[in-house]
Amino acid sequence: MHEKEPGRLGSRSAYRGRVFQVRLDRVRFPDGSEGDLEIIRHSGASAVLPLLRPHEWEGTGAGVILLRQYRYAADGYIWEVPAGKLDAGETPEACARRELEEEAGVRARHLHFLTTVFTTPGFTDEVIHLFLAAGLDEGETRHEGSEFIECHRMPLRRALQMTRTGEISDAKTVCTLLYAAAFEDLTEPGPLPKEG
Repeated sequence: MHEKEPGRLGSRSAYRGRVFQVRLDRVRFPDGSEGDLEIIRHSGASAVLPLLRPHEWEGTGAGVILLRQYRYAADGYIWEVPAGKLDAGETPEACARRELEEEAGVRARHLHFLTTVFTTPGFTDEVIHLFLAAGLDEGETRHEGSEFIECHRMPLRRALQMTRTGEISDAKTVCTLLYAAAFEDLTEPGPLPKEG
């Protein structure tokens, strides 16, 4: 057992941008040694899977709304659930509701928290809070100038197949789809369990 606990010994700013900041941290590791790490500090985000019950859309079975969005870092369009960064003082639930309407153009009567995941803990403290939305009402999209988004309604089974084949490769979307499919009953009509 080491006398001193692992953790940050010091920190200095290397870069501060609109979305995140980069810090250079001096840290003590679990074995007592010390080193320097570059860490991206992020305010966190929320992601939400809009669920369409069988009676709420033209398809058969449960459906979902996914976004096909241009991402420069991914060198093209990728499939995603609506998601976005938490604003200062904003709760994860409020962020999920805001992003759901801004990006997918729907509001949810029922919002169910699924889980929270680290995106890439090797170099950032960013977490994403995952939600499932049901009881959808039409809202109004408000895309930013740098957002190029197409909304698509599709069967849940198709979205899961796209995840299996790698057509959906965005980590938050894969996590949200698979978590919801594994642990929630997505076929029964009515409110979600433990609705928010």
